[in-house]
Amino acid sequence: MNMHLKLLLPSQVFIDKTDISNIIVETSKGSYGLLPHRLDCVAVLTPGILTFSTIAEGEIFVAVDEGVLVKTGLDVLVSVRNALVDSDLTKLRAAVEQDFLAINEQALQVRAVMAKLESGFLHKFVSFKQQ
Repeated sequence: MNMHLKLLLPSQVFIDKTDISNIIVETSKGSYGLLPHRLDCVAVLTPGILTFSTIAEGEIFVAVDEGVLVKTGLDVLVSVRNALVDSDLTKLRAAVEQDFLAINEQALQVRAVMAKLESGFLHKFVSFKQQ
């Protein structure tokens, strides 16, 4: 008996695999290993590496952002904001660095736009109050 792993992103099902023999996840309390007969559980995931093994593909690494894991029976559901997958940790690290740099750049742009909107609103509010 093997597990069924479904990894969800906000916009899509990122991974939907059966025949999973084990899963290792990182939580705020440390790393946990899941085997098919482990008791059902819920865990809050921290950014890190989720590792799972299949008989056909071997060990697969998934870089995940914050999220939650729910194990019920043989079904494991993981929901995270962002994820990247690779079977080579070196390639995965490079991809994570590149994607996180792009996300940080985008976040800076959003903050700049929000600051302009807030400033414009305050200027309009002050001029309206003075009238």
